[in-house]
Amino acid sequence: MSVAARHYDVILSPVFTEKSTLLEEGKNAFYVPVSATKKEIKEAVEAIWAHEKKTVVAVNTIKIHGKVKRFRGMLGKRNDQKKAIVTFEDGKSLDLTGDF
Repeated sequence: MSVAARHYDVILSPVFTEKSTLLEEGKNAFYVPVSATKKEIKEAVEAIWAHEKKTVVAVNTIKIHGKVKRFRGMLGKRNDQKKAIVTFEDGKSLDLTGDF
């Protein structure tokens, strides 16, 4: 499977938070567009990291609604975000520290 530009549009960035680093082995978290589907996320991850020969077993998505914040007395709203937690078959997660 070749990597197309649309695959890089689906995976925006990996999630590097304390909670995401504590995920069990074989899982990685990514920020994805709000409009991305689970099938698109699975295809993109398998295409981008095809050289590691990883197969995706499951994709769980979480939609994070933007908070209403106040800045200098003006009300504003942060953008909505979506995270995807990808589970791999062999139980080994991706090393994303130098790859992205």
